[in-house]
Amino acid sequence: MKFFSRVILLLIICISAMSMAKQKKTRIVFFGDSITQAGVGPNGYITKMKKMLEENGKASQYELIGAGIGGNKVYDLYLRMDDDVLAKNPDVVVIWVGVNDVWHKASSGTGTDADKFEKFYTAMIKKFQAKNIQLVLCTPSTIGEKTDYSNQQDGDLNQYSNIIRKLAKANNCKLVDLRSDFHDYIVKNNPDNKESGILTRDRVHLNEKGDTFVAERMMEVVMPK
Repeated sequence: MKFFSRVILLLIICISAMSMAKQKKTRIVFFGDSITQAGVGPNGYITKMKKMLEENGKASQYELIGAGIGGNKVYDLYLRMDDDVLAKNPDVVVIWVGVNDVWHKASSGTGTDADKFEKFYTAMIKKFQAKNIQLVLCTPSTIGEKTDYSNQQDGDLNQYSNIIRKLAKANNCKLVDLRSDFHDYIVKNNPDNKESGILTRDRVHLNEKGDTFVAERMMEVVMPK
């Protein structure tokens, strides 16, 4: 009798464990600067992704968490990754950084040189992958939406985007190539060569159309059908 009772108890435990495993959500942390900080706002790209998941009947499968802080550069992310990301035990981390590393060179002289940017970024990748966390890397989108290559930081943005593309390939990470995606969209949708107002409200930060655009691109790579 005791034997059968133990068997039944083990079966109940196994069934409960299997049920919990099925119900476990994939936890995704979006790690970045002010663009990601705004992503959790009412019309932010992370909020839009949550709504898209609800519409697709997949809300129960994912947990989306924003971890963006305004003004952050790559070394800021590296310094706070333990408290703001690893402590949340994510399954996936989406890294979107680089705009301030480039932008602050011109605005305040406090940007990040390309070689240091690559070193800090590589150190982050290694630390996350040591915890078996899946990574999605994003290239920086834009600082100015002119299509004639007259935006001041176009050259640096392209250089830093190439670094991220290289790191994604070398470390087997998924890539959301927002630099390329934004460029293609703006060329088609900015006939008047406006500095902003296409996908951004101020040359850098997303307007509502930009948030929708980013949400759609993120969904395609982070949570493909």
